[in-house]
Amino acid sequence: MNPTATTEGARDSAGPARAEDLAAALLTQEARRDPYPFYARMRREDPVHRSAQGIWYLTRYTDVEAALGDLRLSNDRDRMTRAYTALGGDLKALSRLTDRLGRVMSNTDPPDHARLRKLANRAFTARRVESLRDRVQGIVDGLIDEAVAAGPTMDLVEAVASPLPMAVVCELFGIPDEDLPQVKTWFRRFGRLSEDIDASEAAIEQYEEYLARLVRRRRADPGDDLISALVATQAKDDRLTDSELLSTCFVLITAGDETTTHLVGNGMLSLLRHPAQLARLRADPALARPAVEELARYDTPTQAIVRVVAEDLTIGGRTLREGELAYLFLAATNRDPERFHDPDRLDLTRPGNRPLSFGNGPHFCLGGPLAKLQAEVAVGTLVRRLPHLRLTDEAALDWRPNPLQRRLTALPVTY
Repeated sequence: MNPTATTEGARDSAGPARAEDLAAALLTQEARRDPYPFYARMRREDPVHRSAQGIWYLTRYTDVEAALGDLRLSNDRDRMTRAYTALGGDLKALSRLTDRLGRVMSNTDPPDHARLRKLANRAFTARRVESLRDRVQGIVDGLIDEAVAAGPTMDLVEAVASPLPMAVVCELFGIPDEDLPQVKTWFRRFGRLSEDIDASEAAIEQYEEYLARLVRRRRADPGDDLISALVATQAKDDRLTDSELLSTCFVLITAGDETTTHLVGNGMLSLLRHPAQLARLRADPALARPAVEELARYDTPTQAIVRVVAEDLTIGGRTLREGELAYLFLAATNRDPERFHDPDRLDLTRPGNRPLSFGNGPHFCLGGPLAKLQAEVAVGTLVRRLPHLRLTDEAALDWRPNPLQRRLTALPVTY
């Protein structure tokens, strides 16, 4: 889902720099290290831009906030598949994965979306998330203990940020310990879906078969896990089909994995680069919750999300036509000076902080509260337990070449 895939031919256009130029530049090493100056230029020069192939790039807070709540911008699987197929190339191949995942709340529109979301909400409650706090704390402490025992340095991504969400999800869904090695293999593939479409499709099929077996077990012998709660919800409301139940499990299990990893990794890097804010958090552990909100704003894990135009509409004075794709750059909105005072400054006590890091409107990220809880516990514990934590090699930092997600390849630290 590469936003620059169809814009290369416009680089030499006459006149001022166009959004295509900046979008293509997001694939450069410079932009991978720091995309935010590129977003700032997009907002100034062409905040609602249509490429020659009909792809829109939205970068202002006001425009993206409105777009997220506008049902004329669709997340429907079938519309998305048609839009990708029309573009051809890699995007056409990626449409196979969109289709393979089935119809779930993350790729449907109302009324199906509202029905699926309501049913998932009954099982995935705020109370259930908060009940995991002690277990999350235990997992984080265990990961830190292992890292400290291994030596005076560690890759914080590999040691804490990456294994944490999978361990929490396995706890939440009651995945047996003996299945963890295979589940880890699948999760590694899900983090690289676009690198090998055939391998990704096979992994999705294997994982769905595994989930189907778990669902059958929970029907016969329910427990205190989320799959059992979803099965119980289905029994009370037969509108949730078996296929939808499986797809809902798949999305709930996998959706928060990458986001949580990015949030912890990016957040810790931001703190290590801002020692005054790090000291502030260390002195006042109660800041951990608002700190996570600000860290998610400052270096947003999900940089952009994709929608397809279901009905002509006007945003920022431009008319978006049915069937066109729109990339909504959440990370750009979170640094918009029209919405945030001094947006390039990290401020853990920023007043009125309402970033769009987890979306907004009907498709607001259901797993957002769980991701925030894990980040709150992980960041707070790392700051408290490792008071001398610092980067070992700033120049060695690198990020995966995906402009829609911002994830460090590694975060080498000493403590």
